Amino acid sequence: MKRIFFPLLPVLLAVLLLSACGGQVSSPAPGQYVSISQEEAKSLIDSESDYVILDVRTREEFAQVHIPGALLIPHTEIADRAEQELPDKAQLILVYCRSGNRSKTASQALADMGYTNVKEFGGVNTWPYETE
Repeated sequence: MKRIFFPLLPVLLAVLLLSACGGQVSSPAPGQYVSISQEEAKSLIDSESDYVILDVRTREEFAQVHIPGALLIPHTEIADRAEQELPDKAQLILVYCRSGNRSKTASQALADMGYTNVKEFGGVNTWPYETE
């Protein structure tokens, strides 16, 4: 009898692994954000209508260059300003900084505050699209 069931073991394992992977694509776990490429961010900007592009650099950096339409909330002010300026915690929020470090910190802070659709895409210093 063991010989009959042994060939089924790899098939069962494959089915379990494939079904486990399929559930992870839809959205991040509570308290987490998603890192995406700049190409993915640009695609979302071009295809979505209800989103916020969030710049988390300093006011001085923002004045020098930023992505058109971006909202500035420096990463050091996220805890104090996010809930007032970003009231919809399910809204798509695309977060960037200069190089990608502060955007990760700010994205995690937003996720910790209950924001559920935060996507971090790195820094404006490598953004190949339009800036102001």
